[in-house]
Amino acid sequence: MDIRDAEPLDAAAMAAIYNHYVAQPAVTFEFEPVPPAIMAQRVADVQAAGLAWLVAVDGDAILAYASASSWKASRTAYRYAVETSVYVDPARTGEGIGVRLYAALIERLRERGIHAVIGGILLPNDASIVLHERLGFEKVAHFKEVGWKQSQWIDVGYWQLLV
Repeated sequence: MDIRDAEPLDAAAMAAIYNHYVAQPAVTFEFEPVPPAIMAQRVADVQAAGLAWLVAVDGDAILAYASASSWKASRTAYRYAVETSVYVDPARTGEGIGVRLYAALIERLRERGIHAVIGGILLPNDASIVLHERLGFEKVAHFKEVGWKQSQWIDVGYWQLLV
């Protein structure tokens, strides 16, 4: 497995991975599948902001992606804080791909002077909690019933890592 910066041609594979999770009740609060063109724009926006969007690849196959976005971008005081995400091809979960990719993302953010990394997790999601805590994140918040998806209220927890 190799890890590299995402490229526009990766958008279709990343959208396919992400859209699997869009269909799930407690992984993302998006409701509609994301087209590759929108995914490509999201990558471009993150990279233009000087942040990182990485992919894990095996040959030409995209196995997973991880990204960082500005935390409360409209407030300058938050410029050293980011919110991160990682999504693994559902056929490849449990192989340690997410841990290696997320660790690479965190290292890239550290190199860019980021101080606080924040991961929001829709609950329950044991796999995501284990991933974050394995990398040193600590739970810092729990909001009850803040999201409504697929006819149910969903809690959101936040985990934070200072780098």
